[in-house]
Amino acid sequence: MTEMPAPALTIAFWLHMLATVSWVGGQAILSLVVYPASRNTLSLENHHQLISAIHKRMNSIGWISLAVLIGTGMFQLGANPNYTGFLGIDSRWAVAILIKHITFGGILLLSAYQTWGLAPAIERLTLLQVKGKVSSEEQVALRKRESRILLTNTLLSVLVLFFTALARIS
Repeated sequence: MTEMPAPALTIAFWLHMLATVSWVGGQAILSLVVYPASRNTLSLENHHQLISAIHKRMNSIGWISLAVLIGTGMFQLGANPNYTGFLGIDSRWAVAILIKHITFGGILLLSAYQTWGLAPAIERLTLLQVKGKVSSEEQVALRKRESRILLTNTLLSVLVLFFTALARIS
C-alpha cells in the first residue's frame, strides 16, 4: 500500500463517484427510458434522428467518465491496503476486484464497438436511406443491436457496482 495524502484520495473518491453516476445514470436513462419511449412514440425517422443526436452529445460524457474511472480507480487501488500487486489474487477482495475489472473491460469493448463500429454504420445507412438506396429494415436491425448493447452495458455497470460492494465487505 502506498500512503496517499487524504485530500488527494478524497478528490479521487469524489471524481470516481461522479464518473460512476454519470456513466451508470446515462446508460440506465438511455436504455430504460429514452429508447423505449422514443421507439413507441416517434416515427421511425424521428426516432433515428433523436437517438443519433443523443449519442453525439453523450459520447464525450461517456468516454470522459470511463477515462476518469480508470484514472481514479488506479489511484484508489494503489492506496487500498488489500492491494498486494498486479494479479495478486490472494483474498476475496482481490477476486471481487478482478471480476469487477474484467466486467469493466467488457463495458469498454462494447462501448468502443458502439462508438466506432455500430454508430458509423447507422449513420451510413441513414444517408443511404435518405437517397432511397436501402430500406429502413436494415437500420431498424442495427438500432435493435444498439439497444441490446446499451442494455448489456447497463447490466454490466450494475454488476461492476455489485462487485465493488462485494469488495468493500471482504
